[in-house]
Amino acid sequence: MQTELQQLYGNIDIYLFDQLLKGTYDNCHKILDAGCGGGRNLVYFLRNGDDVYGIDPNPNAVEAVKALAKSIVPDYPVQNFKVAPAEDLPFEDGSFDLVISSAVLHFAKDEAHFNSMLRSMWRVVKPGGYFFARLASDIGIETLVHPLGNGRYLLPDGSERFLVNQQTLLNYTQTLKGALHEPIKTTNVQNLRCMTTWCMRKN
Repeated sequence: MQTELQQLYGNIDIYLFDQLLKGTYDNCHKILDAGCGGGRNLVYFLRNGDDVYGIDPNPNAVEAVKALAKSIVPDYPVQNFKVAPAEDLPFEDGSFDLVISSAVLHFAKDEAHFNSMLRSMWRVVKPGGYFFARLASDIGIETLVHPLGNGRYLLPDGSERFLVNQQTLLNYTQTLKGALHEPIKTTNVQNLRCMTTWCMRKN
């Protein structure tokens, strides 16, 4: 059973898996992973016959996701995977039913960079489409992180990240005219870091 699940879903983010189990994305058939890495979150969508796209600023990651796609669907159009930054997506407005942003936004250099990445990804979501983000936050570890300036912090695990809080996410949800279709959820990893799941739908 475990092998079958791994083959079907790959090493998918558990909170993205949760949305699939709930059927949230059942009608999403054109998907973009903005910051796809090697494609860990795309295995299910490729196996499901969806129209899958990915971008990453790292050329090696893009080559890896192309190889993954070909291993699942030998004639898959690998031109769907491109080297590009999240803040400058090479797609038209409203192109995708679902945009995935997993462990990307917390690499923002400052607030302006975070804003440009987020708005670029939101721009390509279709009306009625979905945005799924997992990103680092200070929720639950507010007194344990040390500000470095420009919205970046030193975390107890030794990493440096751009951190958001719940109010920031709520403000952006309102500003972007989106709607939360799930409550904001945060996982605290032994007070070393916190990862927050932010699920919006475009009105």
